[in-house]
Amino acid sequence: MFLQITRIPHRFSQTRAFVDAKVKWVRDPYLDFAVQREKNLRQVISLKNIIVSSPLKFLPLSNVSLLKQNLKIPTTTISKFFELYPSVFIQFQPSVGFHPHVKLTSQALLLHKEESTIHISQPHRDDVVKRLAKLLMLTGAGKLPLYIIERLQWDLGLPYRFIPTLLADYPEYFQVCSVRDYLTGEQTLALELLSWRKDLSVSELKRRECLEGNLGSRNRSHIAFRMSFPRGFDLQKKVMNWVEEWQRLPYISPYENAFHLAPNSDQAEKWAVAVLHELLYLMISKKTEKENIFCLGEYLGFGSRFKKALVHHPGIFYVSNKIRTQTVVLREAYKKDFLIEKHPLMGTRHQYLHLMNKVVRRPRPGIILASSRAKRRKTLFAN
Repeated sequence: MFLQITRIPHRFSQTRAFVDAKVKWVRDPYLDFAVQREKNLRQVISLKNIIVSSPLKFLPLSNVSLLKQNLKIPTTTISKFFELYPSVFIQFQPSVGFHPHVKLTSQALLLHKEESTIHISQPHRDDVVKRLAKLLMLTGAGKLPLYIIERLQWDLGLPYRFIPTLLADYPEYFQVCSVRDYLTGEQTLALELLSWRKDLSVSELKRRECLEGNLGSRNRSHIAFRMSFPRGFDLQKKVMNWVEEWQRLPYISPYENAFHLAPNSDQAEKWAVAVLHELLYLMISKKTEKENIFCLGEYLGFGSRFKKALVHHPGIFYVSNKIRTQTVVLREAYKKDFLIEKHPLMGTRHQYLHLMNKVVRRPRPGIILASSRAKRRKTLFAN
């Protein structure tokens, strides 16, 4: 119901295949580190949310173990995972004969309260609702299955159990409905945006160009993407020439529908890159797992377009192979391994990382005994 067609002159919509050259992948150590340092962070916070949501604020290990596969816990047992982070989790037995339980440390509970304060603050709630509305507007129809949104929940900064805790307070924006899943052909629950939000239909790239005053010329629609390359990266000359010509093509907003363009045309590819660029910008860390992108792309009808965009434009997107998956990072959002735009939730997540990496120093029993013997000898000699 939201489709807005953008008509492009024929000379721009004709098919022009990407140059016949291989674009090599070159490792970016800074962006790899930005991904690597968040190893197990999502799992730790997910487990934290489950524990604090229980009435007694602790749970039997047997209950938590049932979630191991769903949460992608990397260790052989859930108990071993908790042992990796003694500054976050405490394993204990409530009393003799009971099975082992788990609860949070006092430090983790304090950090959870700080995180909760951000989630319930009105500025953050308004911000995350706008992000979600913009995501639904990218679909054209304003609807998206809940299972796809749940895949992006972490990256969008949505709170735990976001439907009752957040969306219920914005009935003028959203409603839960039933749609036919294009991928499975079955009916599934979806989130629907009730009306088009014109004020939100401006892409980050377009907004930035307006702020910088770069749209006053005749070529105001020829917006180029920012590009950067890691040290050691070298594009072949014919590839660079193609990229420069491709950058001069008209920019089509990701909130407009340009599916009428020839799928293999350069103009269609620039539109697909615009959609992918805006999608990553909606993420609070400006990155997400590649499988999330491909899942959304398949549902939206982009098919292999997102895959081609990632291969053809390594100066815009970087694919990291760290932490047991592949993560797509928006290059321009980072200066080395630091996010340029600081989001409050990312600050809290870095505090969780600090807590996860904090070493709990426990004196070894042998040292304690030796110290005790020395004290006893000193007392005896003094007497």
